[in-house]
This record gives sequence, C-alpha cells and structure tokens, in this order.
Amino acid sequence: MQAIRWGIIGCGNVTEVKSGPAFNKVSNSRLLAVMRRDKALLQDYALRHNVPYTFNNASDLIHHPEVDAVYIATPPGVHEQYVMEALRAKKKVYVEKPMSTTVAACVRMQELANEVNGKLVIAHYRRALPLFLKVKELLQQNEIGKVNTIKINMQKNPAPASYYSNNWRVNKAAAGGGLFYDLAPHQLDLVIYFFGEAINYSGMATNKAGLYEVEDTVTGKMQLQNGIEFTGDWCFAAETDTEKDEFIIQGTKGSIQFAVFGQQIVIEKEGKKEVIHFEPPAHIQQPMIEKIVNYFLDKGPNPCSANEAIQSMRVMEAFVYGHNL
Repeated sequence: MQAIRWGIIGCGNVTEVKSGPAFNKVSNSRLLAVMRRDKALLQDYALRHNVPYTFNNASDLIHHPEVDAVYIATPPGVHEQYVMEALRAKKKVYVEKPMSTTVAACVRMQELANEVNGKLVIAHYRRALPLFLKVKELLQQNEIGKVNTIKINMQKNPAPASYYSNNWRVNKAAAGGGLFYDLAPHQLDLVIYFFGEAINYSGMATNKAGLYEVEDTVTGKMQLQNGIEFTGDWCFAAETDTEKDEFIIQGTKGSIQFAVFGQQIVIEKEGKKEVIHFEPPAHIQQPMIEKIVNYFLDKGPNPCSANEAIQSMRVMEAFVYGHNL
C-alpha cells in the first residue's frame, strides 16, 4: 500500500477546517468518500471539498473496496458501533475523542482491534502540535526541576438556553456526559502524555445551573507517578465574567503555564518570565494525521493508541462518578 484512501463518517463542522482538508494535504493520503444522512448537506460538502464518493449509509462507506481507512467524526454515542464494523471489515480506523461514552465501550473496541490485529487511533491530536511537543521537551530537559503539582482550571460562562436545546454535547446517551466530556479529554490526555498513567483518582460532579440534565461542574484529583499531585476544576456555568483555561505545572525551580486551547507557553523561574508563542496550523489535526498515515503505512508508531485513550477515559468516569472504575 503506497497511499491511504480515506472515508469520513459524519462530515459535520469538525471536519470542515480542523480535519477534513488535511486528508488531501498530507503526503500519501487522499479523501475519497464521505457519509452524512442529510443528502443536501452531504452533496454540498463533497462538492466544496472535491470528494468523489458520497454515502447516506455508514455501512456502504465502510465496505467500499476503495476505502482503506475510516475517520469516525460522529458524536461519541455511535463510535463503538462504527469502529467495530470498520475493524471487522479490515479497515484502519481513526476515531474522534472521546473514544466513546463509557470505559466499557472503549475496552470492547480495544479488544476487537487486538483480536483482528487492526489499527485503531484516537484523535488526541494535541499530542502532535508544536506547543505541546515543546512542553514535553521542556519537562524532559528538567527546565523547572522536579515537578510537584499540576493544576487544570477551566471556567466557562453558560451559553443561552437555546444553545443547549437538542445539542448532543449535553445529551448523556450521545456524549457520555456534559461539556466536560467534550473538552476535558484533550486536557487529561495531555496530563497522561506528559507524566504517565495515574496511580489513583477520584472526583465529584454536580449540576449547578440546571440548564440541562447532565453535570456542568466537575472537580477531580489524581496521584501520578513520582509523587506528582494533580487537581482539576471545570465549571461550564461560571458566574464570573472572566473565563479561564489554565494548565499549570509547578516544579522545584519554577512553573510552566499554558492554555490547552491557547497559543502560548509561559515559563517562570528565578524571578524571570519567558513567553513562547505558537502559530496554529491551518488545519489543527494535520500534524496528527501525518503521523497516522505513517502508522497506517507501517512507517511509524501509533500516535495515540486505544490503551492510551482509555487511561484518560477511566479518569473522566472517576471524576464524574466519584471513584476509580
């Protein structure tokens, strides 16, 4: 196999700029097919992105003989269904985060991938972005000494009530939970990417604003390797006007701070502050897709395996339900 021919299941907003165009810009990669139930939106997408094959049925795309790999960009409630079918059809699979709505579903997906010797990658694409690669490099270089604590603080004001009407992101069956399940996977995966698997973890979730049925506020703690302590606070119904996206790594010699959804790193040590700015790629998933194509062509490692993604899923469930699962 000299090139990967892709099919996308769920060509919605996330694929317009973040991922979709990158499949044709990466070497040895081509976007061949897309699937969406709405025929008018499907045809519009295919025309604008120059995609030759369109499908209203996911199974037809999965089993098309010219499709080598399937990118699943649907709400997570149907990830397991499509991942399982694609793996059984001997297709390579790239699935959006969160991997699924429950740890149990993720484990079933991983077990099938192992059983059929399939290739399965999870879209924790921030692992491939220069900003976070730089953070990892700074940590490996012992830039701030021995790391003692990590703190994540995300505070977001609620949207108008109309935003949540029929929004899959606050539907437990479709999303697994509330907005925590949509945004925290990126943050918690980075904790594990930087520092390794958590030793233990617990948390608590509540619904403060009552704008929807699932949680809007989450707190959690983790004990990581080498005695590192983690605390996290997420509130998607913050009363303050100042929204926050803070990821703070404190060491014996200083600190590294950044926003997971931002574009700079701040290093503070010895009374000095250094700010490093980054320009985001035009298509934020492109660096990850480059790594995935190499993996699918047996030219590189898996950039985010199911086993790695399951680690952050276990933490998320524990934070919401209160104990290790």
